[in-house]
Amino acid sequence: MSDVATSDRAAGEEPTELKRVMGPKLLLLFIVGDILGTGVYALTGDVAAEVGGAAWAPFIAAFLVATITALSYLELVTKYPLAGGAATFVHKAFGIHFVTFIVAFAVMCSGITSASTASSAFAGFLRDGLGADWEAGSTPLLLIALGFMTLIALINFRGVGESVKANIVLTCVELSGLLLIIFVGIYAVTQDKADFSRVIVFESASDKSVFISISMATALAFFAMVGFEDSVNMAEETHEPSKIFPKVMLSGLAITGVIYVLVSITAVALVPVDQLVGGERSALTQVVATGAPGLPFDKIFPFIGMFAVANSALINMLMASRLVYGMARQEVLPPGMGLVHRTRRTPWAAIIFTTLVSYALISYVVLGSGSPIVKLLGGTTALLLLAVFTVVNIAVLVLRRDDVGRKHFRTPTFMPILGALTCAFLVGPWARSEEQQEQYVIAGGLLVLGIVLWAITWFLNRALYAKKTYMRDPEHIDHE
Repeated sequence: MSDVATSDRAAGEEPTELKRVMGPKLLLLFIVGDILGTGVYALTGDVAAEVGGAAWAPFIAAFLVATITALSYLELVTKYPLAGGAATFVHKAFGIHFVTFIVAFAVMCSGITSASTASSAFAGFLRDGLGADWEAGSTPLLLIALGFMTLIALINFRGVGESVKANIVLTCVELSGLLLIIFVGIYAVTQDKADFSRVIVFESASDKSVFISISMATALAFFAMVGFEDSVNMAEETHEPSKIFPKVMLSGLAITGVIYVLVSITAVALVPVDQLVGGERSALTQVVATGAPGLPFDKIFPFIGMFAVANSALINMLMASRLVYGMARQEVLPPGMGLVHRTRRTPWAAIIFTTLVSYALISYVVLGSGSPIVKLLGGTTALLLLAVFTVVNIAVLVLRRDDVGRKHFRTPTFMPILGALTCAFLVGPWARSEEQQEQYVIAGGLLVLGIVLWAITWFLNRALYAKKTYMRDPEHIDHE
């Protein structure tokens, strides 16, 4: 047994060949950095459009749902401290390969839709930074979004090995943009420019009840809270994950939740909701310009926003392409998708596939749907992950019968039940406005694509197995 495995056994953890390099501080930065990004930067105005000045309420609701689900992830990651995430947990619980595939493919699709959302947000921030007057859905913004995804693909192809130090820098830049919003809010208060009376005004654009309107806004705001689940893939590279994961993951969620609520309150207090949603510039850029007109923050902020959403897109496309590569290597997707470039050693076929899917999504929304990319694809990301989280919460209850023989985090039984019910509720059509119903078309189309590819692979594998069996069978020899 290797020294690494012996050390892991001594610490009461599963042995792993990966190097354990992350302690509590670095893991916290990873979680905070993964959650921060496109969601709050791009969707604050859209959330406000659903509930008016009470934009903070959906973010709190999304935080609570995410925390309940995080407790389920904590039980699973401390019980099975192995990389793999939702697909690994679901397979341990149910052992049905097709269900495992659907969960893995849904997670992969959520990465593509999230990156596509970031591409649109990037184009919007670039417009703000350049002072251009491109309208939403215009050709320049479409071409910039597609060009941005091409650049992400090229970086992905070249090979991106982000060190922990790089992650710290990226997290600090993303965080600085949101702290800038809060600082501008504090400054505006001293200048009597903030109207906090708007913060308690509830307005539903769809004339729905308060509960339904907040539910619809929460399903959208949930996009801002996703990312915490990615940290479970770092379990094999974290010191004593069973011990430090609970405190660190919950701390990361709390930090981001507080920041999101403060940002949403600041946005509504400084800019009326109708201007926040229908303005020529991105919502948070308007907030900075209104709160501190004498300072150059509105010139700087768009570029911070570009950096934040670009980082989100790269991380998501890296994740998506590697998932496709892994599924191809496990023979649940066509083997051609697992091809690796000889010199770059990157999964070029998977990168091309995921990039083409993102092109199709962006073009479909802009040219065929006409709906805002950020609102539609960001909502689709939340829809896919809420469905996955529903299954993960159920998996926690199923795996209670599996005794691993050591102590681990255990969430109260009612929590995964509540998590499954709330996530399933937010998956339903009642949690989406009429224009958001198209999210089901996009999510369904992506899953159908996955099922078709899975079926093709299944038939190819059967044919190959039959051929090998036939070649090994001596009875096939023609005795003449």
